[in-house]
Amino acid sequence: MQRFKEFITELEFLEVEFLAILFVLIPIWIIYLAIRDILNKRQTIKHNFPVVGRLRYLLESIGPELRQYIVASNREELPFNRSQRSWVYASSKKQNNYEGFGTDKDIYAPGHVFINPAMFAYQLPENHPNLKDPHFLPCAKVMGEYNQRKRPFRPYSLGNISAMSFGSLSRNAVTALNRGAHTSGCYHNTGEGSLSPYHSHGSDVMFHFGTGYYGVRNKDGNFSMDKLVELVEKNSFIRAVEIKLSQGAKPGKGGILPASKITKEIAEIRGLPMGKDILSPASHTAFTNVPEMLDFIEDVAENTGLPVGFKSAVGQLKMWEELADLMVQRGKGPDFITIDGGEGGTGAAPHSFADHVSLPFAFAFTSVYQIFLERGLTDRVVFVASGRLGFPAKALMAMAMGADLIQMAREPMMAIGCIQAQVCHTNKCPAGVATQNKWLSSGLDPTFKSVRFHNYMTAFRKEVLQISHACGYEHPCQITMHDIEVGMGASRSTQTLADNYGYTKTPVEFKGMQSLLDCPHLGGLGKNITSVEALTKVKATH
Repeated sequence: MQRFKEFITELEFLEVEFLAILFVLIPIWIIYLAIRDILNKRQTIKHNFPVVGRLRYLLESIGPELRQYIVASNREELPFNRSQRSWVYASSKKQNNYEGFGTDKDIYAPGHVFINPAMFAYQLPENHPNLKDPHFLPCAKVMGEYNQRKRPFRPYSLGNISAMSFGSLSRNAVTALNRGAHTSGCYHNTGEGSLSPYHSHGSDVMFHFGTGYYGVRNKDGNFSMDKLVELVEKNSFIRAVEIKLSQGAKPGKGGILPASKITKEIAEIRGLPMGKDILSPASHTAFTNVPEMLDFIEDVAENTGLPVGFKSAVGQLKMWEELADLMVQRGKGPDFITIDGGEGGTGAAPHSFADHVSLPFAFAFTSVYQIFLERGLTDRVVFVASGRLGFPAKALMAMAMGADLIQMAREPMMAIGCIQAQVCHTNKCPAGVATQNKWLSSGLDPTFKSVRFHNYMTAFRKEVLQISHACGYEHPCQITMHDIEVGMGASRSTQTLADNYGYTKTPVEFKGMQSLLDCPHLGGLGKNITSVEALTKVKATH
């Protein structure tokens, strides 16, 4: 007992001594900061208001967080408001993602989307595939079928992971997404950073390359067909090839990966030196115009046997018209086209590019689709939609316009932990998603987060199906431009998409969900297992 009392006395003495030291050091530290600020000639606020002026920079640095969680309402914050983020987070955690007491959105605001339900919803018949798996929702079209590719591909999932590179994202983030893609049946687009070991955990993969030809380049930095063929032959899970012409975040400007995010592993995968920012060229060297691009697409398809398409933002339409005219003349063309809206944003981009260059998705997609519609080409191409479409209602609007598939990027990032800190370009992502910092990325558990992504993707597909059924359809490919209306403001009522954009999409040939399940080209989970069973196996393993 005596020893315990002595110990307590000693602690009290140390506490007093520590406080005394603090009383001496804190004023010295404040004086030091004040002198530094007064001598600071670069920052006026700090110079004019020593020490206190530092609060301005602190508040500025946490501005996004203050607005997201304190200042902004549920529907104000961009690029994703709190209501949207909450739906993704709740869905990924299998929590209640319903709303109570009605919507808090202004449904009379211009641009509000109204989906018109049928008087009687579609009823699933006996033995329907969705009775076994309520998340079963493949693409209604087959990539490469029209052009008779050697290995056609019907994506198992309507929703898929858009192009995000290992390098932009951490290894743990890519691993989590790939594992979740495997259990949910969707494909995983590699992004232009090439195929990494973290893309190889079982999901279908869409191999994507841009102007830098990372992973498929020769010593001079030009495209190497031999390397692409070798890559495809070694990795049978690569089901399609996507060529990036441009992306919505910064069309006409090559990709950027800061030197701070380049590790030895990333440099080896991409075939590049370390210590320098990676700046992809703005243009391709493998082709320089539309006829050459079509020749290149056919060459890649012939050598790999895979469906080949391209991704592009949209602005001037002259070259799109040239492309469509050449497809009519040649009877050949891309197997799929990904239209990336100007609201895209996973890639770091200059402010002026992000805000002003290229059309947002709705205007971009409808402009291109009409060009193909006028020439009778819409049935030849699988149209992939991208640009903040990872929400059921937005995805259905894209489908009504003529899209066949949805690719999403930031929504999957949020499903595995992204908090919209908007520091992707700094290598300081606090959630460990968009960083190569080992400490920050170590906080992202790939196994745990893969389940989160699985839950999000299956919830997305399930709600898309439920809304389609509410409209009286078995599959969302059947939804028409007359089934969705857009608000014109309280005084002007609404307009259907058909009236608003001046066309009606081509009906997609659809013979029922069972025909999709029986398709020999069905990817993902195929017809032997459901997404529920796949997830159960993963949970049992781990």
